[in-house]
Amino acid sequence: MLTVSAVLVCLAASLLLVQFLGMQWKRRQLPPGPAPFPLFGNLLQMKFRIHHDILKKVASTHGKIFTLWLASTPVIVLHGYQAVKEGMTAHAEEVAGRPLSRAFRLLTNGNGVMFSNGHLWKQQRRFGLLTMRKMGVGKQSQECQIQEEARHLVQYLRNMEGKPLDPTVPITHAVSNVICALILGHRFSIEDKRFLHLVEAVDDISAFANSFSFYVHDRLPWIASRFLTQCKKAFASIDTMRDLLEEEIESYKGKGKIGEHQDFIGYYLDQMAKSKEDAGATYDKANLIQTIFDLFLAGTETTATTLRWALLYMVAYPDVQEKVHKELDAVLGSSRLICYTDRKNLPYTNAVIHEIQRYSNIVLIALPRYTVKDTELLGFHIPKDTIVLVNIDSVLSDPEKWETPDQFNPEHFLDKDGNFVHREAFLPFSIGQRACMGELLARMELFIIFCTLLQAFTFTLPDGVKEVNTKFVFSSTMKPPPHQLCAIPR
Repeated sequence: MLTVSAVLVCLAASLLLVQFLGMQWKRRQLPPGPAPFPLFGNLLQMKFRIHHDILKKVASTHGKIFTLWLASTPVIVLHGYQAVKEGMTAHAEEVAGRPLSRAFRLLTNGNGVMFSNGHLWKQQRRFGLLTMRKMGVGKQSQECQIQEEARHLVQYLRNMEGKPLDPTVPITHAVSNVICALILGHRFSIEDKRFLHLVEAVDDISAFANSFSFYVHDRLPWIASRFLTQCKKAFASIDTMRDLLEEEIESYKGKGKIGEHQDFIGYYLDQMAKSKEDAGATYDKANLIQTIFDLFLAGTETTATTLRWALLYMVAYPDVQEKVHKELDAVLGSSRLICYTDRKNLPYTNAVIHEIQRYSNIVLIALPRYTVKDTELLGFHIPKDTIVLVNIDSVLSDPEKWETPDQFNPEHFLDKDGNFVHREAFLPFSIGQRACMGELLARMELFIIFCTLLQAFTFTLPDGVKEVNTKFVFSSTMKPPPHQLCAIPR
């Protein structure tokens, strides 16, 4: 007679076999890809993370569109510029959804702009884009706030008197304060504990998004949330961030600013009041908190990390830094405030900034998309409710689109006469209906802060350090390795 243990083993084996056969059946209807294992799919081969080296290897075997299995869930990956462009624009409406995994549901509750869907997403995104325009994003009024933060950053570096420093904290502080002024209506001191908690929370949540803990939580949420430190830290940070933002909103209400239209909270509260009787309106406190939450996550980590790479590359490529200095001196001098329109007269510097974004490529994979109906991608039938990943790294390093994809080369963005040229494969902000809504603000920040810093300083290695390490640290964004540099006043 079979023991209970033997019965359980046979049952588990049967379930795994059924799952395996079901996955094999589904594979026949999807783009090609490596064979998945029961229970884990391709996660074991991927070492529980989506890494650009793995995606390149799979693409070389299976083509520009392929399927990976995250446990029992098939994921379609678009690789290379042509596949990404066609996949995201030929049927843009059909691939505009956002999947809500367990972790993302805990993160957002389906609210806000990053992980909402349908009518709610469309209304929140439209409001966000219109409001950012009303607040002057892209105009001189918004430039003043960025210029102010750039000045604070310059002063911080001057106070270091050329001593070695890690630029992470001051750069993150400057970028975060741009978002704070835009959304909350004020900036924070670098010593403000609430602000430091906010910055730390953003970092913890971002680190969780493409980690081993994230995938474990999706399969075993009870275990992950109780025993994995990174999970507990991320969820505690979510609560911290929501509590802080709720305090800011209540404080704003108490000051009676509604209707003055000074910042994002004011516009949103005003819209909530206007649409109280509208049954189709999605403007409420939960969506306000989550939208602010989303804007902080999307608008601080990425821009701050890109600026950290920018300074590290100036140290690694001193000849490039020297050319930027010469152009800034010739066009603007040593003290004039930098404006976003100056990029038209600074083709080399503008090319360098674009190449920093291309070469650092801090977001390897864009946030996942989701098919909201049956559709076709590059000749393959893709059923409704399928996750689609856009491999941004494969676009920014596509050998068919870039002359020297594996080299830092500002000439990618210059013609033979030294004029700046736009490149169609420059898509660091993604493409399609889910492209980054803060793209213009990020472009302004990168240009104004980078130029202001290079106008004021020469960046060098500390004495005794001979080599620059530019190998990225894998996380939700690809960060520079820990390093120090010296800001020498010019």
